[in-house]
Amino acid sequence: MKQSHEIIIAGFGGQGVLSMGQIIAYAAMKENKEVSWMPSYGPEMRGGTANCVVIVSEKRISSPIVTMFDTAIILNQPSLDKFESTVCPGGLLIFEKSTIINPPKRNDIEIIALPGLEIAQELTSKQVANMVLLGAFLERRPIVKPENVVSALKSVLPAHRQYLIPINEQALKRGKELVMESAGEPVAK
Repeated sequence: MKQSHEIIIAGFGGQGVLSMGQIIAYAAMKENKEVSWMPSYGPEMRGGTANCVVIVSEKRISSPIVTMFDTAIILNQPSLDKFESTVCPGGLLIFEKSTIINPPKRNDIEIIALPGLEIAQELTSKQVANMVLLGAFLERRPIVKPENVVSALKSVLPAHRQYLIPINEQALKRGKELVMESAGEPVAK
């Protein structure tokens, strides 16, 4: 892994954008890495736009303000339109297939389209679609260990949602498997 990894996660409020960023941040802290998590959301919360910037680094982070990213995890079309151009050449863009009408056009980045919502529904909980995408991301960019992600889930999920940890683990595993099944090739362009 390079010294630091800058990630933008974006979608509508209620899709688990901010919690996905928190999970990465908590997992990285468990590994004694330097972390920055900076959320941004509209006043509507659920249904409005939301994004967060996560930086995971082996060294001290000089600024949480980033304009170009190593990875973008995108959950809706407006976010793809806004952030596709901010992925560094050679970077990674993962997106939820069911919410994108106009897929990314770039050929200088790795693009992976995933049916996160479909997999989540198979697992009987559409709320874990974000974890499918997170599992895929961590397969491609293993910046934190899976066991620390599961431990981070315990920190992020409120007490009344702790029963969802096993299904979140299954979603992470399915995202990882989807990327592994593609044998290193992008799922879609």
